[in-house]
Amino acid sequence: MAAMENQLSARHIQNFSEATSLEKHWGYVDRAVPCMNDAGSCAYLDQVYGSHDLSMVYSGILWAIIGGLLLVWTIARQVFPSPRADEVSVGRFDNETVTRITERRSRLTRTAASLVHRYLLPDSVRSIFGRTTRLQVIILTVLAAYLLVFSFAGIVYQTWITPVKNSPGIYNTRTSLGPWSDRVGVLAYALTPLSVMLSSRESILSLLTGVPYQSFNFLHRWLGYIIVIQGSLHTIGWTIVEVKLYQPQPKTAQEWIVQLYIIWGVVAQILILMLFALSTPAGIRLTGYEFFRKSHYVLAMVYIGACWGHWANLQCFLIPGLAIWGLDRGIRFIRSALIHYQYLPGGSMGFRAAHASLTLFSDAEHGDVVRMDFEHPQDPWKVGQHFYLCFTESSIWQSHPFTPLNLPKVVDGLVSHSYIFRAKKGETKKVAALAAKKLAATPDARTPLILSGSYGESIVKNLTPDVNVLCVAGGTGITYVLPVLLGLAEQSAVKDRKIQLVWAIRKKDDTRWIEREFDTISKAAKVHKIEVHIYVTREASSKTPSISDDMSEKDEMAISSVKGVQSESPLDVQKIVGQGFDRHPDLDKLVKEFTETTIRGPVSVYASGPGGMISDLRRIVASCNSAAKVWQGNDRYDVTLLCDDRLEW
Repeated sequence: MAAMENQLSARHIQNFSEATSLEKHWGYVDRAVPCMNDAGSCAYLDQVYGSHDLSMVYSGILWAIIGGLLLVWTIARQVFPSPRADEVSVGRFDNETVTRITERRSRLTRTAASLVHRYLLPDSVRSIFGRTTRLQVIILTVLAAYLLVFSFAGIVYQTWITPVKNSPGIYNTRTSLGPWSDRVGVLAYALTPLSVMLSSRESILSLLTGVPYQSFNFLHRWLGYIIVIQGSLHTIGWTIVEVKLYQPQPKTAQEWIVQLYIIWGVVAQILILMLFALSTPAGIRLTGYEFFRKSHYVLAMVYIGACWGHWANLQCFLIPGLAIWGLDRGIRFIRSALIHYQYLPGGSMGFRAAHASLTLFSDAEHGDVVRMDFEHPQDPWKVGQHFYLCFTESSIWQSHPFTPLNLPKVVDGLVSHSYIFRAKKGETKKVAALAAKKLAATPDARTPLILSGSYGESIVKNLTPDVNVLCVAGGTGITYVLPVLLGLAEQSAVKDRKIQLVWAIRKKDDTRWIEREFDTISKAAKVHKIEVHIYVTREASSKTPSISDDMSEKDEMAISSVKGVQSESPLDVQKIVGQGFDRHPDLDKLVKEFTETTIRGPVSVYASGPGGMISDLRRIVASCNSAAKVWQGNDRYDVTLLCDDRLEW
């Protein structure tokens, strides 16, 4: 820091040799007082230091607001908690129990929740922001508005023509462009730790708010865009000042660009532009997601280091960013180590990978599906959480998120894991090829895995007996909703509760992925009144149809219902032939019919599938909410959507 101040002092217009004292300014170089320069230069310096002090104040206010909101949110979660499913005693639920649970949620709370879902749940300006909710866009807008206003507030917009020392007849043009460029630069530094915090998998924000870490990805991405704009404007502004407004030229520009802190500034600007280019959809498609992820980690930290080299006085913003990044990576490593630090076959302790049995469901047209099953000694996860799995026989440098499709149960110290995924390209395609090769050699094929997790939040912690449940899944998205149904199947039946599954698959044979789990659901269907509707959407285009041609033909979507146990088969799936192939379930009709036919209680919709399906459900669920009707006591119009959007852009 002292070296940087010496470099600045050598070129700065302040006269340090005649100063009687140095005035400290947080985040900036010391000021020589009293000012012994000409009147214009002294007035300019007043503006520079005054504007910088305000920049630090505005940055402090921003962080105070963020900290205050987090504090209020955290306290409110403890003081006004929602009813929790684990607080309800195990046993048969009578009407009195259900009524008592409902009354714990105040009418005002339920009405406010319905109002928020109605207006803030749907996607907003998808062409710009992608598939994200209005609530997230509003939060981003408020933050951007604050930054926009305080990028200009408190700056005196004026021009000062000042003589150049020892250069008679040559004058500098000093304007508010310099202080303004410093302002946006300071704000960019102030946002850096927030950006890192929003990207953390081991999220402090999730710990405080209960919001899954992946829900912060949208704000992280757009905050990065804002920092790119701020950094670019800071660079452009000072380039204009040093190359155009300051004299004599080109001597001033040449002396300016070779200074060490300016070189680091140029490096930081190049790095932030690289981060931006590689994080765009086009950049990810060109280089691949794994390259983007790994390069993003590295470039981000090198960028923070370059920012330190450029202006170490603002390390108060850089140190927290580095600390959060290091803490996140450290906890990830420790968690993986704890999961795999086990007894080895020889009796000693050491690192031991999990070994998953493989099942391959061949589908040359749409991509093979792989199922993995294994047991591992560990603590159980919560329903809705996911693990990052590293396939060591494919690549130790990649890990991907997968949601277990089974319930987390400890039996004899072991917890069972079951996963399915469709091979598309990249790592999943390599693993599917590996599975095919191994299964060709032996039917008992296995592959080693390294787990990291669990991550996310429980999606059933507030699923009390009064809540009606609608599960909607597309393809392998069934893994997200299936544990919810399996958990309900093991609980005592609740009178008047409505439970339904809507699952869209491409072929009837796709039901074999989870045949064992569906057998459990079908056996419990009669007692719990579970309805299962399966939609076969692409059987006609399949080159190897799996359903006999003598099934009934209808000119509508395929509907399969299991209302109780109606057949010896776990599932009763009908293929619909005729017109209208490649259609999908009419979610608008299905969701509204479900909510309208509930007898009492609110509705929770659990969903996982393609981005288009999630966007449709946000719109539909929002339309089903009515704060006025909830206020009048009709809880069926209090509809909540819990969806798996980890991979949404």
